[in-house]
Amino acid sequence: MFGMGFTEILMIAIVAILFLGPDKLPDAMVKVAKFVKGAKNALTEAKSAIDSEIKISELKEEALSYKAKLDEASNELQGFKNFNSVDALNESLDSLTETKQVEPKQDEGVIIKKKKDKNEEDSK
Repeated sequence: MFGMGFTEILMIAIVAILFLGPDKLPDAMVKVAKFVKGAKNALTEAKSAIDSEIKISELKEEALSYKAKLDEASNELQGFKNFNSVDALNESLDSLTETKQVEPKQDEGVIIKKKKDKNEEDSK
């Protein structure tokens, strides 16, 4: 405990008994125990806070590295010749899907000439 041996703890106990006396010693030991427990809790909380901050900084570094990779990939895609904009892609798709209108083929029908009756020829 705190790098102290048995003899050092015994010396502190003897000095405490002589200095405080048998009446105040139990209360003093309770207060010391509460202080040590509070110090341990404070150290544990500080350690967990530092660990969480380290984790947050690691996550931030990881997020920044992913952002750099995404920026690099988007810059690489911008370099391609056909990657201009969505409008250009839509126009190229429209030109591919355009259909030419073809006039329907007329039916080749048989032309029948009426024979003129003699009566009709005479009337003219």
